[in-house]
Amino acid sequence: MQLLFAYLLDLLVGDPRQLPHPVIFIGRLISALEKRLQKPHHSPQIQLVYGTVVVVLVLATTAGAVLFMVWAASLIHPVAGVAVSVVLLSTTLAVRSLSEAAQDVIKPLASGDLPGARYAVSMIVGRDSALMDEHEVARATVETVAENTVDGVTAPLFYALVGGLPLAMAYKAVNTMDSMLGYKNDRYLYFGRAAAKLDDAANWLPARITVVAMLVASRLLSLNTGNAWQAVKADGQKHPSPNSGLAEALTAGALDITLGGENRYGGQVSRRPQLWAAGQKAGVGDIKSAARLMQVTSLVFIMVGLLIRSALNAII
Repeated sequence: MQLLFAYLLDLLVGDPRQLPHPVIFIGRLISALEKRLQKPHHSPQIQLVYGTVVVVLVLATTAGAVLFMVWAASLIHPVAGVAVSVVLLSTTLAVRSLSEAAQDVIKPLASGDLPGARYAVSMIVGRDSALMDEHEVARATVETVAENTVDGVTAPLFYALVGGLPLAMAYKAVNTMDSMLGYKNDRYLYFGRAAAKLDDAANWLPARITVVAMLVASRLLSLNTGNAWQAVKADGQKHPSPNSGLAEALTAGALDITLGGENRYGGQVSRRPQLWAAGQKAGVGDIKSAARLMQVTSLVFIMVGLLIRSALNAII
């Protein structure tokens, strides 16, 4: 019931900008540990060890902090403990914030304000947006919504169903460490390897369960479920991430659009394999459809998950 209330709270209020998000504090902890432990002169072996130490400390601190907060609130009143747990759980979910991010791009793009759409998409992607045309803006937004369907919605739901608030928040810590340390450059190749590998492992099962939920959602939305499944089989493993490509390929097939291709980062061209190459160019309507697919997927995932959890509780 706490998870259901947390899901509904996320749908209603999302992440209010005036309130500090737990990920901010997790990020500060990661930065503090990195500043202390990451040194360019360390050997690769030492960097691997220290990077692993960061992962362990961040996970232990995150889980311990949320358990302490719920315990302390429960001392005041049991209802306060439940309320804190629900609020913290809701911060692990991003259904509303993803929907709002998509809508922020849709509004200027639909009205012909390409500079405004470029600015809006630059708030949610790391690639250069200054030279994007309307199709590239739409593609970038659809890819972000599809990728974050796992990271921001179904994976935290999965870990909340399995281990409650501590495990869901630990997953967010893993996700944050990967986004801050999981780069394959000189600075993070070894120091961030533990974080990157753990993120891949943590997302492996949720990403594949998400494929099933997304196929059900695509059928409920009368999208092209056949193309979606074909795209997963043909293109799901072409993405650099072993997990993100599944949701992106499925979305491409379901919407009959082509994702992937040429992107620019810091003025440098980066080419990724195309997903569902037979599809059309993405447009503003596809952003709406991708957001709707994400929303219905989240609903399918939590309802089936809660039913399974209830059945297991009854058996045990």
